[in-house]
Amino acid sequence: MIKLAFVFLIIALIAGLLGLTGIAGVAVDIAMFLFIAALVIFAALLILGLTVFKKVTS
Repeated sequence: MIKLAFVFLIIALIAGLLGLTGIAGVAVDIAMFLFIAALVIFAALLILGLTVFKKVTS
């Protein structure tokens, strides 16, 4: 679960680098949406991974 959270972090960082560097038009809006969506998914999976991992191992 943590590995998947880090995959979403990498995707968010790549989307941020490609989309927030001054590319005009719709591409910036799409990249911004993907960046924010990936960050939200990353945070959710990170929290779930940490809490579920603690419950499963204890």
